[in-house]
Amino acid sequence: MAGDNPSSKTEPDFKSQDRPSSSLVTFIHYLVVALLVAGGLAYWALKPPTLNPMADPRAAEAMALVQTHRAQRAPTLLQALSDRVQRIAARGQGVKLGEWTVEPQKGREDTYLVKVFVREEGARQWFEREYVWRVDLTKRSVVPLSMPAEDLMPFGEAGPLKRGDDPAGL
Repeated sequence: MAGDNPSSKTEPDFKSQDRPSSSLVTFIHYLVVALLVAGGLAYWALKPPTLNPMADPRAAEAMALVQTHRAQRAPTLLQALSDRVQRIAARGQGVKLGEWTVEPQKGREDTYLVKVFVREEGARQWFEREYVWRVDLTKRSVVPLSMPAEDLMPFGEAGPLKRGDDPAGL
């Protein structure tokens, strides 16, 4: 019987079909891994300092000055902002604290802008509050440049803003 014969021609012969050699597949795998590693290294080397403030020690110092500065209802601005986020979340509203960023202020030496966004769920849509401070490392001063940032500052340390003012340098 033809079906009992193991060398029957009704079954395809997989050994004789063309398939890529294992050395080509291995080469392609190594090439993909090498490209991913090269891309990661290029991103790490070329990313702007605002993504990694710790790359610039002066920027790190500016961020530390803001985060450890006294606040109105908390020991530090970082704690005041964290408490605000926790209170909003406790009410059942959606809230997300963004990443802290630091960038040098154009035209001013030893002056940095420290920013953080808080995204809050409103009645119909999400909105952002932008907290911005100007840090002068020479004077070691922290000045709020946005209304939300000013609301966190201790009494008597309000920034240069009045309703309708446009902060200088932004």
